[in-house]
Amino acid sequence: MSKKNKAEEYEQLKLKNQICFPLYACSKEVIRHYKPFLDELNLTYTQYITMLVMWEEEEMSVKELGSRLCLDSGTLTPLLKSLEGKGFIKRTRSAADERVLLLTLTEEGASLKEKAATVPSKIAACTNLSSEEAAMLYKLLYKLLGQLEDT
Repeated sequence: MSKKNKAEEYEQLKLKNQICFPLYACSKEVIRHYKPFLDELNLTYTQYITMLVMWEEEEMSVKELGSRLCLDSGTLTPLLKSLEGKGFIKRTRSAADERVLLLTLTEEGASLKEKAATVPSKIAACTNLSSEEAAMLYKLLYKLLGQLEDT
């Protein structure tokens, strides 16, 4: 087999042909753009997405949070400990079932929401995508995520 034929045989292994690479690289770059805005809030990106859920729910179990964020307990434990140390959330055991760890948004955590309200528009400005392109990307990413979670 000639060298050209061998190269064609493994075309599927070229980096440019992988869906995973642009997803990975874009994720890394988007999170990098979040950093200066989140530094002002004293949050990491993972703490920020945790707070997004807490601002929506105000109280939930660690298990529910992990499910919403696609994070395991090994990642969540230090993350939640840090957010509690900053005074943004409170962790307590459920009275109904001591095995369940509940998270509650504190007043300080709730007040951070107002400061964070400008972050999405600042990130949108960094992407230079039209609102239609952003909506299409959002829809496609959630479609892909749903399909991958179902398998």
